Order: sequence, then C-alpha cells, then structure tokens
Amino acid sequence: MTTLASLLGTGLPLIQAPMAGVQDEALALAVARAGGLGSLPCALLDPARLEAALQTFAALPQPINLNFFCHSMAEPDPGAEQRWRQVLAPYYDEYGIAPPAPSTAGARRPLDAATVELLAPFRPRIVSFHFGLPDAALLARIKAWGAVVLSSATTVDEGVWLQRHGADVVIAQGIEAGGHRGHFLSDDLTRQPTTHALVTALARTLTVPVIAAGGVGDRADVRRLLDAGACAVQAGTAYLLCPEATPSPVHRAALVQPAREAALTNLFSGRPARGLVNRLMRELGPLSDRAPAFPWASQALAPLRAAAEARGRDDFSPLWSGARPGTLAGLDAAQVTRRLMGAD
Repeated sequence: MTTLASLLGTGLPLIQAPMAGVQDEALALAVARAGGLGSLPCALLDPARLEAALQTFAALPQPINLNFFCHSMAEPDPGAEQRWRQVLAPYYDEYGIAPPAPSTAGARRPLDAATVELLAPFRPRIVSFHFGLPDAALLARIKAWGAVVLSSATTVDEGVWLQRHGADVVIAQGIEAGGHRGHFLSDDLTRQPTTHALVTALARTLTVPVIAAGGVGDRADVRRLLDAGACAVQAGTAYLLCPEATPSPVHRAALVQPAREAALTNLFSGRPARGLVNRLMRELGPLSDRAPAFPWASQALAPLRAAAEARGRDDFSPLWSGARPGTLAGLDAAQVTRRLMGAD
C-alpha cells in the first residue's frame, strides 16, 4: 500500500506549512533534511527570486513543496483605497507619516501561465495551492510533468470539489490554523469547522489522502489528528519560533505572550486570516468592510507597520498564528520536526 509519505517522497508524514512573509528557503530546507516536507510560499516571489529558489532546490534529493495562491485577482479600486486611507488617517497623524501613494507593489498574486512556464524546466515534484485550484489548462500542465498536487479545503464541500477537479491530496484546514483561510466556495466563516471535525468528515467522504492543518502544537495533537483519519499533518505556527524562520522581532515576541488572544481579521490583506489581536484589530474591529479587497489592504498599512515596529510595537503588524503558539519555543526546525513525530 502506498503511504502518503512515499507519495510525497518524505520520510515522515509531516508538512511544514508554507508561510508567506515569515520564512524563506532556509526553513523549508531544514525541515526537508529532517525527514519532513519543507514548503516554500511563492505568492510574494518575483520571477527572479522564484527561479533562484528553484535552482537551490534542484540539487536536493528531497522534494520541496512549492505553494501558490489561485485567487481571482481583484482590480485596485481607487475609491476603496481612498476610504481606507481616511480610516487610517488618525494613525498617520499620530506617527507623523504622510499617507502613501496608491501602489500595487508587494501584492500576493495568483499562479499564472508565465509562472508555470518558469516552473516547467524544473518539474517540481510537489505543488500546492491555496484558494482552490488554478485554471484547468495550467493544472493539466503541472500534472503532466508528474507533480503531486495538494490544495486546502476549509469545508467538506471544498474537499469534494478539489478531489473532483484534480487535487491528489486535500489539506483539511481547520479553523484553528494560522494565516489566511483557504476558503473559496463560500465566504461564510461560520461554516468552517475545527481541524478534527473536518478531518473526520473528509476522511469518510474522499478517496484521496487527507492532511490535517490547524492546532498542531505537539505530538499529542499529531496523534489525535492521525487517529481521526488524517494521513499526515501540516504544521506552521510550531515552526515560527525556530531560528530558520523569519518573523519580525515583534511577531516573535507576541507568539510567546501567554495571554495573547487570536482572531480572524481581514484588516491586513483584505481577506480573513488568523492572527494575534493587536491595536488595529481592537480599534477597528478584526473584520471590517472598510478594508479594500484582497490583496490591496496591506499597501496603506506598510509605513505604519514599519514605524511602529521601529519602536518595538506590533500595532499594525499581521501577527499570524494558529491556536498553539509557543509550544515548541527554543527548538530549531529539525528538533520541532522530530518532536512532532515523537522521535525526540
């Protein structure tokens, strides 16, 4: 019988979650060398940066999971941008900052034909997606070179859709998972269950393997999710305090504050994501219709974030976190991998 680990080419049934903005190749490489599946988030990488990473990974015996977004890219809305800057105006005044000019720099972009063309010579073995799957023609080309395709589901309906449309593996992203929600069939957040409940339901419904993502903080969490029907787990927050990860100093500090609450918020990107509550979320409300559509909320916040972080404050920083932050603090990526798998 083919196990998921053998399908993915790893020694362990463990995936390091791709986390844009808080990691680079170093974390992916460390996890891969420890026997797990390291991942690289690619939605923020320009072509030159992506090609350099592909060159690095090409010499490895282990595969690396390349993760892409496949959302429908909203056009910038000047009116929404202006309204958002008006909402933020008191903060610009407080910090003595002029509102930045509208910009499309640094936006998370979906997989496109040019990116697939760049990937093709490298024939990556594992490709994963957030927010559904790419256009059928792009997906067919990726699968034609033999790649195993993973994608995130936040409901049973999404899992069924992914299996029907070509996903080889479905990642069950429970409500405890940090970072952006992967929903793509419905925006109703009340329909999104816990990781355990979602894994249980998907394992009974699908014929493709199911990976559990969300609430993975220690070996007991891993065992519980595997017992629920997952073939592997995907952990992100557990790796955020590793020396190989790259969160900002204020993000690292927040992750080890025991009383820090978390909530879903759309303020930092325009799309719901799970992070630790900070000043902006408290004062504007974590979910607001005043934030521009994804991915255009972050540009206006960038100078405020930089100014606050320079003072050691996290008031305007996205502090992505799952439900179990800080449980493996003080360990490097290899140690976290072994601890989660019960080998340490």
